[in-house]
This record gives sequence, C-alpha cells and structure tokens, in this order.
Amino acid sequence: MRVGMLTGGGDCPGLNAVLRAAVRKGVQRYGYDFLGFRDGWRGPLEGDTVRLDIPAVRGTLPRGGTILGSSRTNPLQAADGVRRIRENLAKYEVDALIAIGGEDTLGVAARLTDEYGIRCVGVPKTIDNDLSATDYTFGFDTAVGVATEAIDRLHTTAESHMRVLVVEVMGRHAGWIALHSGLAGGANCVLIPERRFDVDEVCDWVTSRFRASYAPIVVVAEGATPKGGEMVLKDESTDSFGHVRLSGVGEWLAKRIEERTGKEARTTVLGHIQRGGTPSAFDRWLASRFGLHAIDAVRDGAWGTMVALRGTRVVRVPLAEATAKLKTVDPELYEEASVFFG
Repeated sequence: MRVGMLTGGGDCPGLNAVLRAAVRKGVQRYGYDFLGFRDGWRGPLEGDTVRLDIPAVRGTLPRGGTILGSSRTNPLQAADGVRRIRENLAKYEVDALIAIGGEDTLGVAARLTDEYGIRCVGVPKTIDNDLSATDYTFGFDTAVGVATEAIDRLHTTAESHMRVLVVEVMGRHAGWIALHSGLAGGANCVLIPERRFDVDEVCDWVTSRFRASYAPIVVVAEGATPKGGEMVLKDESTDSFGHVRLSGVGEWLAKRIEERTGKEARTTVLGHIQRGGTPSAFDRWLASRFGLHAIDAVRDGAWGTMVALRGTRVVRVPLAEATAKLKTVDPELYEEASVFFG
C-alpha cells in the first residue's frame, strides 16, 4: 500500500512529529510506502509530491512547522478539483490519504470520503484547540506556553512604567489560548470570542488594578468583540474557505482604555510567534500518538474517521462529527477565571 500525507491550514508545532510517527510505524510494521503532498490540498490537486521515507523524517521530532509545507487551498472550489485529485492519486498509485489539519482541511477530507469515495483518515491539528470530538489538539500546549512566557515578561515592563499592556493572542472563534495563558500568566482581564465584552467594565478592572499600585495586563483573543460593536478585521480579504483576516482588536482596545482612564496603554500582538518554533514535550507526545494511531486506522480501512484524544486514550471518531461544530470555551470555565479580573 502507498499512503499519501498532507498538512493543511496554518503551520503548527507537532506536525512533523505526526509525519515521523506514521512513516516509522507504517514502514517498519506494515511495509507501506509513503508519499508527501506539498502545501496542503494544493499537492494532490496539482500533483506536487515529495517522497516520504524514514530518512526523510529522521531528526524532525523537535522541528516546528511542516516539512511538507502548507496552504489554505480549497480543492472543492477549484475547477474539476475532485477529478484532478482522483487522477493524481491514480498517477502516483496512492491508495489512501492521511490529512492533517483543522476544521477546513478535515472538512474537505470528510466530503472527499463521504461524497466521492476517496479514502481519507484525519488527524486534528490547530493551536486554537477548537476541534470538537477531541479533548486536545497538538500545537495548543506550545502556543499557550509561548503566550504565558510573553505575559510573564510583560508584567515587569508594565510595572516599571505603570502602564496598561494589552496582549492580543490567536483565537478566531474560540478563546482557549487566551483563557489558559491569561490564567497561567496572571492577567487581570481575559477577553474571548465566546463572550462579548463591555469596554466600560474592562476600564473599571484596569482602574481597580492601578488603585492597588499594580499595572494591569489585559489578554484578548483576536476574535473577541465588544458589546454593540463588530469584529475588528485586518482587512476585507478572505481565504479560499471564506475566512476574513483578523487582527487589531488589541490596538482598538488600548486606545479606548487610554481615552476612558487617562492611563497610558500599549499593545503586544503575539501573532505567528505562537505557532512557530519547537513544539512542547506534550505536543510531541500527542502528535506522535496521533501519527501512530492514524496509520493503524489506514491499516484497518477506517476511512472517514479522525483520531482523537479522550482522556488518555486515542480513539477514532467520524470526520463528519469532528468537523460539524467548533469546540468553544465553556461559560463555567470563564466564570472560574473571572475571580482574578480587576
């Protein structure tokens, strides 16, 4: 059997660990061949491939990003996209595909399997941790660690100048990174997409912090939205899956805080720093386990499934179920953290 592999969507710490684990087990245990498709779904769409074997994945465990490259290509929007994928899979004698990605990448895999009979297995990947059906996705732990370290560092400069520091982190529709890093980093306010925030309330928390002779840190997810306002966009452009480009809520909020409190406010946007660099030990462990179980799913012919973490067990769930809805922050978890606000 020849197995194709691709990594789609945003880069993420741990992607190479998935590739390494699947290839090692697939070659050594099952005698499979592997072929990598470059740049997500663009690879099978255009027939852009690279050989994957044990030497190709050796030494990649601690390496961030993806050796296959990635993109946000949506082959279902391309002219004759499904036909071109079929022809390229046949041309390269690929019997099955392992698609590693988030909601969009896996949504394509689900449709290709269910509607067109192309044999796909999914591996969940997103630093936002917003894929349902799995307790955690790899990359999230690394992103939280990076954001927490940044908040720790910003505390000292905020206190040195007695200014407000607003830290903008990733999180389009789910505030998991903001909540975890904000709580771990001792932020005085955490704003998430799941709950619209009141600017006046945020300013009250900031003022309360200054009364205690401390400089406040505000952590805000990029998708957080003020009450009565709209999501702050970087521009009006969209990708092939229809997603707008977010960025700017941190700067927007800092200006409002300065206007209403008279305190100096500055913004730090962590952006792609959160998903770059070496994966954490947990993400290497989780990604490796996902790779091992994904190749087992291929062996068993479990097409249209995704590997997922439930407790400490890796299980299989239908791709359609996993991509049906996003996993967002439970209101009770947010209420737990709110005791530290202000």
